[in-house]
Amino acid sequence: MQQFDFDLFVIGAGSGGARAARVAAKHGARVGIAEGANFGGTCVNRGCVPKKLMVYASRFPDAFKAGKAFGWHAPEASFDWHALMDHKDTEINRLENVYERNLHGVGVQTFSEHATLLDAHSVRLRTSGKVVTAERILIATGAAPDRPRFPGVDLAITSDELFHLNKQPRRLLIVGGGYIAVEFAGVFAGLGSQVTQLVRGPALLRGFDDEIAGTLREHLSLRGVDLVFDDRIERVRREGAALQVETTGGRSFEVDTVLLSTGRRPNIEGLGLETAGVEVNDKGAIVVGPGGRTSVASIFAIGDVTDRLNLTPVAIREGQAFSDRHYGGIESPEIDYALVPTAVFTTPEIGVVGLTEAQARERHPQLRVLKTRFRSMAQAFAGSQDQVFFKVLVDDATDRVVGVHLLGEGVAEMIQFIAVALKANATWLDFRSTVALHPTIAEELVTLK
Repeated sequence: MQQFDFDLFVIGAGSGGARAARVAAKHGARVGIAEGANFGGTCVNRGCVPKKLMVYASRFPDAFKAGKAFGWHAPEASFDWHALMDHKDTEINRLENVYERNLHGVGVQTFSEHATLLDAHSVRLRTSGKVVTAERILIATGAAPDRPRFPGVDLAITSDELFHLNKQPRRLLIVGGGYIAVEFAGVFAGLGSQVTQLVRGPALLRGFDDEIAGTLREHLSLRGVDLVFDDRIERVRREGAALQVETTGGRSFEVDTVLLSTGRRPNIEGLGLETAGVEVNDKGAIVVGPGGRTSVASIFAIGDVTDRLNLTPVAIREGQAFSDRHYGGIESPEIDYALVPTAVFTTPEIGVVGLTEAQARERHPQLRVLKTRFRSMAQAFAGSQDQVFFKVLVDDATDRVVGVHLLGEGVAEMIQFIAVALKANATWLDFRSTVALHPTIAEELVTLK
């Protein structure tokens, strides 16, 4: 019987890979993990965490303005980009160290270098050249920003570089209409930048409910974001300190920074997938079956590199389930990807779970649509232009709630627990028979007519 260096070797120490490694080690497995960039991966270092910190920062102008209505008077506030970036870097470094320390704490051996597959049971560490073997190999390398092709694309940045800008862009062009693009549009508008958002299609947030996307469009416009639809970049060139941008629709923009938020691609470069015989699809994503098994029986993949549902909590759940199954003898339920709650951290923010109205009408001919739009108590009192929008979709044949779409302050926190209700097949009667909590925004959800 072949002797291996490890029971499990994980390539990629992001949220999913790190969780899988820690759980496997806690179950008694001998585990190694390789990470060539930063422990914690995209979410901790170049994604969810620094982005959310910037979202918080961008909301302070609203708080300062609202404070006057509540009797607070203070000197005029000013924003210091360098202070935010320095404090953000300190926090990110702390979290990265926590990730690596937690791995060591359960006995995982870490390698701070990239790894390449050699065959079904071995990898080469690229910096040291060391070859290690494992009974099972788990690929959790995530995804990377995708760059469209046009002359001057190298003058543009992606979210990877955004968090390390030396100064705040005074004029920012954001290319894209997905959740990353709209989040950064809201962030920089809140921080005082002049923001233009260039969207290839006719609407924001493709794949989200049309009314939610449309309501967000209104709010971004009210916050000063200049939205341009059905157009794309033709070329970018530098002219002095500025960037000159020309579009296929004949528009031109002079900006300081161009941010590309045009999607992400599976991060498979240099992994040696072809050498090991691991199948990928036409988008470069690793093809997996149940439990994340690839075309090679001893090699598995989880998270964004499989391009199924690219969210950090999904990768974490997949990593947990993988290690519980193989090293703990625990069979976790398969993830129901249709009922994963999603938040978009714009201002106001979005929280959704379940079907969009378009999807629900295809599947449930007897569909009941309940919705409301209002200003919260705090918004009305402070004279805010922001509103709250709720939509609930109910299958009339069964009374089961099949989709909930929320826009407003704090709805990301609400949607987490609404997802529990939908997972439990809650009916609209269950919602309606729950006593409202007053005065809250959330009470409107159980009093809808």
